[in-house]
Amino acid sequence: MTLELRLLATPKAVPELRHHLRHHTYDVRLCATELVTNVIDHVGEGTPVTVRVLDTADGHTRIEVTDPDPRALPLLLRATATDEHGRGMALLDALARRWGVEQGADRKTVWCELDGLNSLAGKGC
Repeated sequence: MTLELRLLATPKAVPELRHHLRHHTYDVRLCATELVTNVIDHVGEGTPVTVRVLDTADGHTRIEVTDPDPRALPLLLRATATDEHGRGMALLDALARRWGVEQGADRKTVWCELDGLNSLAGKGC
């Protein structure tokens, strides 16, 4: 199964994305919205993004968020108890089997892979 959505990265788009992914597990919804939130925070509100959720050949679920800024790369930070930001990629790193970035000349795609057994809600939960 493949889902592809084009949207503007805005705070309003985050719950809308969760709604579109309502048939997927909490982890899929959380990782997808964290990646879009990262675009809002580090590329800019209103940035056009493409969100893809797809099943891989090896049975996992891959989430991809593509935006038009190849320079603003995600960083894995270790936030302290008093930090107000910096936990999104740490959360993604903890949930995902693996994650990375594919850079192009005019865009980047930040992706992660989750175990496929739990990609759809009610399936393997």
